[in-house]
Amino acid sequence: MYIQQYHRKKKTGVYTTTYIAESYRENGKVKRRHLSNITHLPDELRQAICKTVEEFQNRSFSFDQMSPLQGKSCGALLAFLHLAKQTRVLKALGNSRQGKLALFQIIARIVCQGSRLYSVEWSKTQAVREVLKLKYFDEDDLYNNLDWLRENQEKIEQILFKLRHKGSIPTIYLYDITSSYLEGAQNELAAYGYNRDKKRGKMQIVIGLLCDDKGYPVSVEVFNGNTTDSTTVIGQVEKLAKRFRVKNVVMVGDRGMIKSKAIEKISSVNWHYITAITKAQIEKLIRKDVFQLELFTDELVEVEDEGIRYVLHRNPIRAEEIQMNRSSKLDHIESLCKDRNQYLQQHPRARIATAQKVLQAKINKLKLTDWVSIDTEEGLLKVIIDDKILSELELLDGCYAIKSNVSDDDAKAEQLHSRYKDLSMVEQAFRTCKQSIEEIRPIYVRKETRTRGHVFVCMLAYILVKQMAELCSSLPLTRKGIISQLNQLQYVLYQEKKVELKILPKQLQPELEEIINRLKLKLPTYL
Repeated sequence: MYIQQYHRKKKTGVYTTTYIAESYRENGKVKRRHLSNITHLPDELRQAICKTVEEFQNRSFSFDQMSPLQGKSCGALLAFLHLAKQTRVLKALGNSRQGKLALFQIIARIVCQGSRLYSVEWSKTQAVREVLKLKYFDEDDLYNNLDWLRENQEKIEQILFKLRHKGSIPTIYLYDITSSYLEGAQNELAAYGYNRDKKRGKMQIVIGLLCDDKGYPVSVEVFNGNTTDSTTVIGQVEKLAKRFRVKNVVMVGDRGMIKSKAIEKISSVNWHYITAITKAQIEKLIRKDVFQLELFTDELVEVEDEGIRYVLHRNPIRAEEIQMNRSSKLDHIESLCKDRNQYLQQHPRARIATAQKVLQAKINKLKLTDWVSIDTEEGLLKVIIDDKILSELELLDGCYAIKSNVSDDDAKAEQLHSRYKDLSMVEQAFRTCKQSIEEIRPIYVRKETRTRGHVFVCMLAYILVKQMAELCSSLPLTRKGIISQLNQLQYVLYQEKKVELKILPKQLQPELEEIINRLKLKLPTYL
């Protein structure tokens, strides 16, 4: 390791660039590489570094004379710093202390989750200062950083959008919402609403995620917990038009998202949409003879009505799942009826009306009231099935219709169908953020700004996770397995009086080395 300087003459004077460099051998040839550019440092600090390197270079000792110590973990930090550069997240955050704290929170959300206090404890085992150039911080700094993130969210999203889509702004945008329940009741955005987590009695927040055509997040927004799906779409349309200045948009949302008011707003700016219609709407169009049941087949069939295109399809696998689910529910009711009848026979004083009421409540809960009912016969309960209604229900099993105002010249039926199915990428993002890697909940913050900042951190973290997953898609490892492998990489610390060397191992485990290669990450020799 040594100091190398380059001098360049210009009209305004002579300019010097200073590097810390090292020599190494590759295939028998001596080569040189730069470890760090220290030109930008203050003169006193740069001279001190040069003096230390020269002293180190003049010392006559070998590594064998030094006792190696186990260093801190650095693999995950190096990998996700590299991914943040690849995805332009690092540039969007900036190089300020707040930007570095935000990047730390993003990486911590991926690797260790937990509260801000837990993240600070975890940082003590990580080479945060060496890799992220981030000095001392505590949980208060991280909470304040959430405020900074919320304050600068729009600016960061805009910069990131421009950097990622420079010269090729997409026209397809995927939008969906989810909810995240809260254990406490003190969050300023918490409210009772339709709980997608199936947590009865829990207050929640609602999260809307807007993604581009490849499934990468463009913007995230947090709403009060009682916000309905369709009311959030209009805001996304205005956001794309005003903040991101997109001129041509096709909004893709599910059947509960893009409804009449949203369609009216989208059409008012001459944009387009792709959505699906509900089962009740399908039945209505069948009664109006716009659709015919025989059009729902394994092949895509297109129908146009009043300038609106409908793509009809029947998924046989989904149809089988629905029928099995319906049959399973019926078996459960019949089994429960049998148990109740046995109880009535063994207990003469038991009231049949009470048993009937219990069984009917179960039917209501399983949503079978259209074709299943309970009657009494000779002092026993009997399950009554309306075969006519059941046969009518079965006709639409697995059937769905996609609705769009995109012209046939711009997209064929197969493309509309494929784009609607792309909503699965937003669902994948929600699963990753909520249940898989990032664990957006439990939410340890109460203030509105910090809740929004926390969710924004999760959105940025998902960009890095998605990039990692795509680069390592062919590896026989889960995403958590990849992250675990990266986090096991530690530097080796050599100390000799006041001189410290933090050296990364030259040989890695085969699995880790393969991950490093797939990420296109060039590990430094020293930290």
